[in-house]
Amino acid sequence: MKTVSISKRGGFTLVEIMIVVAIIGLLATISIPNLMRARSSSQANVCINNLRQIESAVQQIAFVRNLADGDASITLSDVKPYLKLNSAGEIPSCPTGGTYSLLPVGQNPQSQCSLSNTVSPPHILQ
Repeated sequence: MKTVSISKRGGFTLVEIMIVVAIIGLLATISIPNLMRARSSSQANVCINNLRQIESAVQQIAFVRNLADGDASITLSDVKPYLKLNSAGEIPSCPTGGTYSLLPVGQNPQSQCSLSNTVSPPHILQ
């Protein structure tokens, strides 16, 4: 008696692999813009939080020094004792590379980021 052994190799066909690659590409196309938007939104939130802390420190300094509206005698180095500094002992920086500056006392806001309107979402303290 003759025995016939049929060996069927398991594997994927080219069509199945192409369908899987197309599905992965579609999912990446949908998710990457949302991830980028979430990243820029979180960076703006960190910057705005830093601006709020600087704003609070400026108000405390103005109260302690009895400064009037329009005085521009406060610098960022004056604000350091009123803030939680980073590991390098500096004021936390804007996560997207902007720099902070102070406006005269009494203006609203009293601190601003150099990237305030140049990025989306804007880094503006309201």
